[in-house]
Amino acid sequence: MSEQSSPVSVEHFEYIAAHTATDDDFLKSLRQGALAAGIPAIAISPEQASFFQILLKLSNAKQVVEVGTLAGYSAIAMARALPPKGRVRTIEIDEKHAAFAEAQVAKSDVAGRVEVYRGTGKDVLPTFTANSADAAFLDADKSSYALYLRECLRIVRPGGLIIVDNAFAFGELFADAPQDPETPAIRAFNEIMANTPELHGIIIPLGDGCWVAVKH
Repeated sequence: MSEQSSPVSVEHFEYIAAHTATDDDFLKSLRQGALAAGIPAIAISPEQASFFQILLKLSNAKQVVEVGTLAGYSAIAMARALPPKGRVRTIEIDEKHAAFAEAQVAKSDVAGRVEVYRGTGKDVLPTFTANSADAAFLDADKSSYALYLRECLRIVRPGGLIIVDNAFAFGELFADAPQDPETPAIRAFNEIMANTPELHGIIIPLGDGCWVAVKH
């Protein structure tokens, strides 16, 4: 067995996607409806959703906190991995996105198990009780990731999961002159994640790269 890792290529991403369960009709309709409503098509990929569901099931998660609801795709996907009394508390700053997500949740098979909180992560997260979540997922403004992480280290119980999207900085992680203004913030946050003593984490090359970490 070789200790050398295989470089991850576009072909690898396509192969992973081809061998992972895709969206069901409801989630396909959600994506199409969000696009028609003018909501940015930046939700996590189906293979990321499947991976998150596996992690949540393995960790017996019941309570999840999410920052960045968008159209509700990831919140619904994660809620499907929770037991009947499980709940996803998801935070969204944009009223249009929050209303769309609530309507989709109400039509879904996890109605009543996803609660949309309106406001910024900075304002809402401090209202959540310490050790009240088994997992947290961050997928909002990247410049505030460090602040959200500090709050989630308080909110997520020991042994719980912290998952963070866009570790690859929209494909610009290694760009000399990145076009996205949030790329420097993501680079800095990756260093914070790697050097936070309370976390044991790794970047998973799915979607735009996502951190998966266990809180000690």
